[in-house]
Amino acid sequence: MIPTLNEERNLPHVFAKLPAMITEVIVVDGGSKDRTVEVARRLRPDAVIVQQTRKGKGNALACGFAACTGDIIVMIDADGSTDPAEIPLFVNKLINGDHFVKGSRFSHGGHSHDITRLRKLGNDGLNLVVNVLFRTHFTDLCYGYNAFWRAVVPALDLPDVKLPRPSDGRKLWGDGFEIETMINIRAVAEKLKVGEVGSTEHERIHGESNLNTFRDGFRVLRTIFSEYGRMRRRRGAGLRPFVEGLQVGPARGLNPVPPRHAADPRRDGGHLNRARRTDDINKIRARELDDLGGRPTQDINKLRSGPSAD
Repeated sequence: MIPTLNEERNLPHVFAKLPAMITEVIVVDGGSKDRTVEVARRLRPDAVIVQQTRKGKGNALACGFAACTGDIIVMIDADGSTDPAEIPLFVNKLINGDHFVKGSRFSHGGHSHDITRLRKLGNDGLNLVVNVLFRTHFTDLCYGYNAFWRAVVPALDLPDVKLPRPSDGRKLWGDGFEIETMINIRAVAEKLKVGEVGSTEHERIHGESNLNTFRDGFRVLRTIFSEYGRMRRRRGAGLRPFVEGLQVGPARGLNPVPPRHAADPRRDGGHLNRARRTDDINKIRARELDDLGGRPTQDINKLRSGPSAD
């Protein structure tokens, strides 16, 4: 799944690196003024184009999740900073037992060509706060390269894509860049099995980032404490972690049609299906990908040294 906003010059690079195992590409456009949608359709005629309902990356992700029909969802960026060639690393971790897998630029052989010392310092501080409050072991809280089973989308409890945008132009909570922190924390708060793989972050190819170090850093910090309060309230109300009611996943095997959770925001999407997704996952299993859990650094280094798709 790829959220986009004026990324026509970056999409050829990103699409060229999509692995052959990919059977569904969801492009969520945030109202691009350039030829982003046209380029996406030309490069990948089978891509599903979704127009997001409000503004912000959080809303784009929620709209994309609602359109996905495959067993596994992978979030990548359209600016070339995340490498689509790493997707098999994430998929293999999921197949081997994780519910949710995060990319890490600072562990398991990962690296960043884009982060500044100030942003790295801020990321380390935010990591520490989350790891203390939630008793986790994140090494890269603010990186948005994630993959997870579609059946766990309800656990993330994202803002309803059908809600109107506030009349004063503000974003709903969860519609902005805080979404990545929110997703990561809610995954652990709902007791999902969360893993990490090494990932190399590249510099944006074309265009400029909308990130602001101080503004977005404080927004992430606010998100951390907001999510901590949310978790405490849910536990106090006796709500059981989502994982206890999870019916589908690597531990139980995949069913052709995952059961619909009461909070699942997905619409009926039969017309979007182009293949039997369970068969696709079985094909991936049959390829006998290496177990990344024991040798993550070795695997990411092999990936780096492989042939380039540029």
